[in-house]
Amino acid sequence: MADLRDVGLSKYEARAYRSLLESGPTTAKTLSEASGVPMGRIYDVLNSLEQHRLVRSQAASRPKKYAAVEPETALDRLLDEKREDLQRQERQYEETVAELTEELESGEPVDEQFWTAAVGSEATADLLLERLSTADDRIVVISATATSGLELGEVGTAVTEELADAADRGVTVSVLLAESVPAELSPAVGERYADSLADHDEFEVRTHPAVQGTVTLIDDSETCLEVPNPVERGSTFAMIDLNDRGFAADVRERFEERWAGAEPFSFDPSAE
Repeated sequence: MADLRDVGLSKYEARAYRSLLESGPTTAKTLSEASGVPMGRIYDVLNSLEQHRLVRSQAASRPKKYAAVEPETALDRLLDEKREDLQRQERQYEETVAELTEELESGEPVDEQFWTAAVGSEATADLLLERLSTADDRIVVISATATSGLELGEVGTAVTEELADAADRGVTVSVLLAESVPAELSPAVGERYADSLADHDEFEVRTHPAVQGTVTLIDDSETCLEVPNPVERGSTFAMIDLNDRGFAADVRERFEERWAGAEPFSFDPSAE
Protein backbone atom coordinates (compact mmCIF):
# COMPACT_ATOMS: atom_id res chain seq x y z
CA MET A 1 0.00 0.00 0.00
CA ALA A 2 1.31 3.44 -0.93
CA ASP A 3 2.42 5.69 1.91
CA LEU A 4 3.44 9.33 2.15
CA ARG A 5 6.82 8.12 3.32
CA ASP A 6 7.28 6.62 -0.16
CA VAL A 7 7.41 10.15 -1.58
CA GLY A 8 9.79 11.64 0.94
CA LEU A 9 7.97 12.40 4.21
CA SER A 10 9.05 11.08 7.59
CA LYS A 11 6.71 9.07 9.80
CA TYR A 12 5.83 12.10 11.94
CA GLU A 13 5.43 14.37 8.90
CA ALA A 14 3.03 11.91 7.27
CA ARG A 15 0.99 11.63 10.50
CA ALA A 16 0.80 15.40 10.95
CA TYR A 17 -0.24 16.05 7.34
CA ARG A 18 -2.98 13.40 7.40
CA SER A 19 -4.31 14.76 10.71
CA LEU A 20 -4.39 18.30 9.31
CA LEU A 21 -6.42 17.09 6.33
CA GLU A 22 -8.96 15.57 8.72
CA SER A 23 -9.10 18.38 11.27
CA GLY A 24 -8.80 21.50 9.14
CA PRO A 25 -6.90 24.56 10.45
CA THR A 26 -5.68 23.88 13.97
CA THR A 27 -2.96 24.69 16.48
CA ALA A 28 0.26 22.79 17.00
CA LYS A 29 -0.89 21.53 20.40
CA THR A 30 -4.18 20.19 19.09
CA LEU A 31 -2.42 18.63 16.12
CA SER A 32 0.09 16.94 18.42
CA GLU A 33 -2.71 15.34 20.38
CA ALA A 34 -4.64 14.28 17.27
CA SER A 35 -1.69 12.91 15.30
CA GLY A 36 0.33 11.31 18.07
CA VAL A 37 3.39 13.41 17.18
CA PRO A 38 5.14 14.33 20.49
CA MET A 39 4.77 17.97 21.48
CA GLY A 40 8.55 18.23 21.65
CA ARG A 41 8.71 17.38 17.92
CA ILE A 42 5.56 18.97 16.50
CA TYR A 43 7.06 22.38 15.68
CA ASP A 44 10.03 20.87 13.85
CA VAL A 45 7.62 18.64 11.91
CA LEU A 46 5.39 21.58 10.96
CA ASN A 47 8.39 23.69 9.91
CA SER A 48 9.55 20.83 7.67
CA LEU A 49 6.07 20.49 6.14
CA GLU A 50 6.08 24.23 5.44
CA GLN A 51 9.46 23.89 3.69
CA HIS A 52 7.94 21.16 1.52
CA ARG A 53 5.07 23.62 0.86
CA LEU A 54 2.54 21.09 2.15
CA VAL A 55 1.28 23.26 5.03
CA ARG A 56 0.23 26.90 5.31
CA SER A 57 0.29 28.82 8.59
CA GLN A 58 -1.71 31.73 9.94
CA ALA A 59 0.91 33.66 11.86
CA ALA A 60 -1.48 36.47 12.85
CA SER A 61 -3.60 34.19 15.01
CA ARG A 62 -2.73 33.49 18.63
CA PRO A 63 -1.96 30.68 19.03
CA LYS A 64 -0.63 30.14 15.51
CA LYS A 65 -2.75 27.88 13.32
CA TYR A 66 -1.78 25.52 10.51
CA ALA A 67 -3.71 24.16 7.51
CA ALA A 68 -2.88 21.39 5.03
CA VAL A 69 -2.43 22.15 1.33
CA GLU A 70 -4.86 20.21 -0.88
CA PRO A 71 -3.65 16.62 -1.50
CA GLU A 72 -3.33 16.91 -5.29
CA THR A 73 -1.17 20.03 -5.01
CA ALA A 74 0.85 18.57 -2.13
CA LEU A 75 1.57 15.32 -3.99
CA ASP A 76 2.57 17.20 -7.14
CA ARG A 77 5.06 19.21 -5.09
CA LEU A 78 6.49 16.09 -3.48
CA LEU A 79 6.79 14.47 -6.91
CA ASP A 80 8.62 17.52 -8.28
CA GLU A 81 11.04 17.36 -5.35
CA LYS A 82 11.71 13.69 -6.05
CA ARG A 83 12.35 14.41 -9.72
CA GLU A 84 14.82 17.15 -8.80
CA ASP A 85 16.56 14.79 -6.38
CA LEU A 86 16.83 12.09 -9.03
CA GLN A 87 18.20 14.54 -11.60
CA ARG A 88 20.74 15.77 -9.07
CA GLN A 89 21.77 12.19 -8.27
CA GLU A 90 22.03 11.39 -11.98
CA ARG A 91 24.40 14.34 -12.51
CA GLN A 92 26.47 13.26 -9.51
CA TYR A 93 26.71 9.69 -10.82
CA GLU A 94 27.68 10.93 -14.29
CA GLU A 95 30.43 13.10 -12.81
CA THR A 96 31.65 10.19 -10.68
CA VAL A 97 31.70 7.84 -13.67
CA ALA A 98 33.59 10.42 -15.74
CA GLU A 99 36.23 10.76 -13.01
CA LEU A 100 36.51 7.00 -12.56
CA THR A 101 36.80 6.47 -16.31
CA GLU A 102 39.92 8.63 -16.38
CA GLU A 103 41.29 7.12 -13.17
CA LEU A 104 40.71 3.50 -14.24
CA GLU A 105 41.88 3.92 -17.84
CA SER A 106 43.36 0.66 -19.08
CA GLY A 107 47.05 0.41 -19.75
CA GLU A 108 48.59 -1.15 -22.83
CA PRO A 109 46.99 -4.47 -23.84
CA VAL A 110 48.72 -7.52 -22.46
CA ASP A 111 50.00 -9.96 -25.11
CA GLU A 112 49.05 -12.98 -23.02
CA GLN A 113 46.17 -14.97 -24.51
CA PHE A 114 42.83 -14.62 -22.77
CA TRP A 115 39.37 -15.80 -23.76
CA THR A 116 35.84 -15.77 -22.47
CA ALA A 117 32.51 -17.07 -23.78
CA ALA A 118 28.82 -16.21 -23.76
CA VAL A 119 26.11 -18.81 -24.33
CA GLY A 120 22.65 -18.02 -25.70
CA SER A 121 21.52 -15.38 -28.17
CA GLU A 122 20.88 -12.68 -25.55
CA ALA A 123 24.20 -13.12 -23.77
CA THR A 124 25.99 -13.33 -27.13
CA ALA A 125 24.42 -10.07 -28.26
CA ASP A 126 25.34 -8.35 -24.98
CA LEU A 127 28.95 -9.49 -25.26
CA LEU A 128 29.27 -8.34 -28.87
CA LEU A 129 27.78 -4.91 -28.11
CA GLU A 130 30.09 -4.54 -25.11
CA ARG A 131 33.22 -5.39 -27.08
CA LEU A 132 32.28 -3.15 -30.02
CA SER A 133 31.93 -0.22 -27.60
CA THR A 134 35.58 -0.63 -26.52
CA ALA A 135 37.09 -0.25 -30.02
CA ASP A 136 39.62 2.56 -30.39
CA ASP A 137 41.11 2.06 -33.84
CA ARG A 138 39.42 -0.45 -36.14
CA ILE A 139 36.53 -2.91 -36.31
CA VAL A 140 36.34 -5.65 -38.93
CA VAL A 141 33.10 -7.60 -39.27
CA ILE A 142 32.93 -10.73 -41.43
CA SER A 143 29.48 -12.27 -41.72
CA ALA A 144 28.26 -15.16 -43.84
CA THR A 145 24.63 -15.04 -42.69
CA ALA A 146 22.14 -12.33 -41.84
CA THR A 147 21.08 -14.18 -38.70
CA SER A 148 24.49 -13.61 -37.15
CA GLY A 149 26.83 -10.65 -37.01
CA LEU A 150 24.59 -7.73 -37.92
CA GLU A 151 21.41 -9.66 -37.17
CA LEU A 152 21.62 -11.28 -33.73
CA GLY A 153 17.96 -12.03 -33.18
CA GLU A 154 16.18 -8.73 -32.61
CA VAL A 155 19.30 -6.70 -31.86
CA GLY A 156 20.48 -6.24 -35.42
CA THR A 157 19.61 -2.55 -35.23
CA ALA A 158 21.46 -2.20 -31.91
CA VAL A 159 24.60 -3.76 -33.40
CA THR A 160 24.36 -1.46 -36.42
CA GLU A 161 23.98 1.54 -34.12
CA GLU A 162 27.02 0.47 -32.11
CA LEU A 163 29.05 0.22 -35.31
CA ALA A 164 27.78 3.65 -36.35
CA ASP A 165 28.78 5.12 -32.97
CA ALA A 166 32.25 3.63 -33.38
CA ALA A 167 32.60 5.22 -36.83
CA ASP A 168 31.44 8.56 -35.45
CA ARG A 169 34.19 8.52 -32.83
CA GLY A 170 36.83 7.87 -35.50
CA VAL A 171 37.03 4.07 -35.51
CA THR A 172 37.44 2.60 -39.00
CA VAL A 173 34.64 0.08 -39.57
CA SER A 174 34.96 -2.48 -42.38
CA VAL A 175 32.11 -4.94 -42.93
CA LEU A 176 32.55 -7.90 -45.29
CA LEU A 177 29.36 -9.81 -46.09
CA ALA A 178 28.58 -12.91 -48.08
CA GLU A 179 26.83 -12.06 -51.34
CA SER A 180 23.53 -13.46 -50.05
CA VAL A 181 23.43 -11.37 -46.87
CA PRO A 182 22.31 -7.94 -48.20
CA ALA A 183 19.01 -9.35 -49.45
CA GLU A 184 18.36 -10.89 -46.01
CA LEU A 185 19.06 -7.83 -43.86
CA SER A 186 16.14 -6.26 -42.02
CA PRO A 187 14.71 -3.01 -43.45
CA ALA A 188 15.80 -1.12 -40.30
CA VAL A 189 19.44 -2.12 -40.79
CA GLY A 190 19.38 -1.37 -44.50
CA GLU A 191 17.71 2.01 -44.04
CA ARG A 192 20.14 3.00 -41.27
CA TYR A 193 23.01 2.21 -43.62
CA ALA A 194 21.49 4.07 -46.57
CA ASP A 195 20.52 7.13 -44.52
CA SER A 196 23.76 7.87 -42.70
CA LEU A 197 26.43 5.21 -43.14
CA ALA A 198 26.74 4.74 -46.89
CA ASP A 199 28.72 7.97 -47.26
CA HIS A 200 30.48 7.84 -43.88
CA ASP A 201 34.26 8.25 -44.25
CA GLU A 202 34.97 5.65 -41.55
CA PHE A 203 32.35 3.07 -42.55
CA GLU A 204 32.49 0.73 -45.54
CA VAL A 205 30.64 -2.44 -46.51
CA ARG A 206 31.62 -4.88 -49.25
CA THR A 207 30.39 -8.31 -50.39
CA HIS A 208 32.33 -11.37 -51.50
CA PRO A 209 31.21 -14.86 -52.63
CA ALA A 210 33.80 -16.70 -50.48
CA VAL A 211 32.80 -15.57 -47.00
CA GLN A 212 32.37 -18.22 -44.33
CA GLY A 213 31.50 -17.95 -40.66
CA THR A 214 30.94 -14.84 -38.60
CA VAL A 215 33.88 -13.08 -36.99
CA THR A 216 34.38 -9.63 -35.50
CA LEU A 217 37.91 -8.29 -35.15
CA ILE A 218 38.54 -5.39 -32.77
CA ASP A 219 41.71 -3.26 -32.85
CA ASP A 220 43.73 -6.10 -34.42
CA SER A 221 43.97 -7.81 -31.04
CA GLU A 222 40.56 -9.17 -30.06
CA THR A 223 38.44 -11.62 -32.04
CA CYS A 224 34.77 -12.41 -31.43
CA LEU A 225 33.85 -15.78 -32.93
CA GLU A 226 30.18 -16.62 -33.22
CA VAL A 227 29.17 -20.26 -32.86
CA PRO A 228 26.01 -21.19 -34.82
CA ASN A 229 23.34 -23.25 -33.12
CA PRO A 230 23.70 -26.84 -34.39
CA VAL A 231 20.04 -27.70 -33.75
CA GLU A 232 18.32 -24.44 -34.69
CA ARG A 233 19.18 -23.19 -38.13
CA GLY A 234 19.80 -19.46 -38.40
CA SER A 235 20.39 -18.75 -34.70
CA THR A 236 23.50 -18.16 -32.62
CA PHE A 237 24.45 -20.61 -29.88
CA ALA A 238 27.45 -18.85 -28.34
CA MET A 239 30.28 -16.40 -28.78
CA ILE A 240 33.96 -16.82 -27.95
CA ASP A 241 35.85 -13.62 -27.27
CA LEU A 242 39.58 -14.25 -27.76
CA ASN A 243 42.39 -11.82 -26.96
CA ASP A 244 45.32 -13.11 -28.99
CA ARG A 245 47.29 -10.82 -31.30
CA GLY A 246 48.71 -13.74 -33.27
CA PHE A 247 45.30 -15.20 -34.02
CA ALA A 248 43.91 -11.74 -34.77
CA ALA A 249 46.73 -11.15 -37.24
CA ASP A 250 45.80 -14.36 -39.09
CA VAL A 251 42.16 -13.26 -39.26
CA ARG A 252 43.20 -9.83 -40.50
CA GLU A 253 45.36 -11.37 -43.22
CA ARG A 254 42.52 -13.57 -44.50
CA PHE A 255 40.17 -10.61 -44.36
CA GLU A 256 42.49 -8.39 -46.39
CA GLU A 257 42.70 -11.06 -49.10
CA ARG A 258 38.90 -11.20 -49.45
CA TRP A 259 38.47 -7.44 -49.01
CA ALA A 260 40.71 -6.63 -51.95
CA GLY A 261 38.48 -8.61 -54.31
CA ALA A 262 35.13 -7.69 -52.75
CA GLU A 263 32.38 -5.59 -54.35
CA PRO A 264 30.97 -2.37 -52.78
CA PHE A 265 27.64 -2.89 -51.03
CA SER A 266 24.62 -0.81 -52.00
CA PHE A 267 21.22 -0.94 -50.33
CA ASP A 268 18.22 -0.74 -52.65
CA PRO A 269 14.99 0.05 -50.70
CA SER A 270 12.89 -0.74 -53.76
CA ALA A 271 14.10 -4.33 -53.63
CA GLU A 272 12.29 -5.02 -50.33
